[in-house]
Amino acid sequence: MNPPPITEAPARKKPGRPPDPTVRQLILDTAYRILMDEGLGRLTMERVATEAGVGKPTLYRSWTNAQELAMAAFIARPEAERAEPVPPSARAAFKAHLAAVMAALATHRGRQITLTMASADPESELAKAFRNQIMLKSREAGRHLIERAVERGELAVKTQIETVLDMVYGPLFFRLLAGHQPLSPLFAAQIIDTVFDGIRASGRTPQDQNHCPP
Repeated sequence: MNPPPITEAPARKKPGRPPDPTVRQLILDTAYRILMDEGLGRLTMERVATEAGVGKPTLYRSWTNAQELAMAAFIARPEAERAEPVPPSARAAFKAHLAAVMAALATHRGRQITLTMASADPESELAKAFRNQIMLKSREAGRHLIERAVERGELAVKTQIETVLDMVYGPLFFRLLAGHQPLSPLFAAQIIDTVFDGIRASGRTPQDQNHCPP
């Protein structure tokens, strides 16, 4: 039986330059290893700093607490696991991005974290970290891909980005929490194809469709 989670008092992010990319990746890799091997309850800022060979202030400049660091490491994963060719189109890139998010959440540890988050107080540090580091950061990545699709003519100029983001990520988190169907690369591709084809085929944006006559 795993020991109860170790909580830390939230700390303010300290001013100063964030760690360079190499140090940041080392921190994330160290946190990811601890998280996967031993679980969230064993991951502390002090332990990650010690095992990564950096000072705790370096961690606090980027992450408020251990929960935020854990979620950031979880969704980022070690660089070697995600080194893939750049997709040729925004649609293909969006499929790859969504499939990677699903792959992370579909792991045993990912399901544990999600179920723990779902039963947690919405104002708890864990719930906040999940929203900030997984849900919101995934949406930001999706926002960039939608903007890229508009620039490349793959989506209409008037595409309502927030609506599209809800259409993309809503099914992911619903299936994750309901557990009625698995998360898979095929599901990711189906979501993106449905959204992209639906917008292009209709010739209207989601907002336009909401105002069309009955």
